[in-house]
Amino acid sequence: QVQLVESGGGSVQAGGSLRLSCTASGRTFSRYAMGWFRQAPGKEREFVASIRWSGGSTYYADSVKGRFTISRDNAKNTEYLQMNSLKPEDTAVYYCAASGTYSSATYYYTTENAMDYWGAGTLVTVSS
Repeated sequence: QVQLVESGGGSVQAGGSLRLSCTASGRTFSRYAMGWFRQAPGKEREFVASIRWSGGSTYYADSVKGRFTISRDNAKNTEYLQMNSLKPEDTAVYYCAASGTYSSATYYYTTENAMDYWGAGTLVTVSS
């Protein structure tokens, strides 16, 4: 069994910053990419950012480009999401995800269907 555990969520004022972390543990699996998705109250879950584990190519939703940065630490089996210039509309539960499926398609890892494992989520609240 693979476990993904997020940390770093919390409450912050608009314009502030938070850094989310997600550590993978458990059964060894071929990890081709990890990512972050979020679900705001009353809305569907949406893609935020993802990173290919080998090579480090990154992908971002238009709504977070220039404000969020995804990164990884291979040795720690951990991915991070640095969130700057936070806005009230960034308020959501943020989910870590990992994909054990390889694809060379450019935007494959921006979809929920690409992800095989999910964390329980961590709440980020941005107040105005």
